[in-house]
Amino acid sequence: MKKNYILQLALLISLLLSSCASKEKIVYYNNYDQFVSQPIPKIETEIQVDDLLMIIVSAQEPEAAMPFNLMSNLTVMRNNEAGGAQQQQQMYLVDGNGNIEFPVLGKINVINQPKELVVKNLQEQISKYIKNPIVNLRIMNFKVTVQGEVNRPGVHTITTERLTIPEALSLSGDLTIYGERDNIILIREEAGERKFHRLDLNNADIINSPYFFLKQNDIVYVEPNKTRVNASAVGPNASIFISIASLIITIIALTVK
Repeated sequence: MKKNYILQLALLISLLLSSCASKEKIVYYNNYDQFVSQPIPKIETEIQVDDLLMIIVSAQEPEAAMPFNLMSNLTVMRNNEAGGAQQQQQMYLVDGNGNIEFPVLGKINVINQPKELVVKNLQEQISKYIKNPIVNLRIMNFKVTVQGEVNRPGVHTITTERLTIPEALSLSGDLTIYGERDNIILIREEAGERKFHRLDLNNADIINSPYFFLKQNDIVYVEPNKTRVNASAVGPNASIFISIASLIITIIALTVK
């Protein structure tokens, strides 16, 4: 009788250990075979406060474009001695009012405007001074933050302006086994307000979400699942202790007569 009780206890513990989330909770894009592909939307990056912009103006006559390209001197030190100065392109910081100070043209408002529109407006204004100007604009501090149940949380500075949710998570080493894949939280500044959006990585239709492509300064947070929360309540080594206890009970059950 006693032996049967111990065997039942060992079986119960084994069942608790073997119970886990279904495959659908772990695998990304479960319903991809039911998904109807759609054209990739055009991504428009909008300028935000504190963006650091590199703007280069060129023309058929390089001398004509020089007044529109600010250069700064960078002093290079060698062996603790004064070195030579190297020139580099001056950056433009978007101030709290959404303006930049551009040479010749003066103060220009760029806040919440797509890059393409800013470039077009600059070309139109510079055309008053030089013929057929070419304007190249790039955001130099495009970054996103990834927090929560990922292997390497942190702030990622991106060299491109086209970044998706899966790419950002991959930069952080992907989700841990304890991350809620169907409840990713995206925090984004929109029209001067911080807004929260929830995304489901288990659903292949996520690629059609307007939040699939990230914007600069986005924050991605991965919530912990119930397993992580329960483990935190009883200690990080709870599963190890339960496994050891189950093994001991099984051994006792086999030896008790």
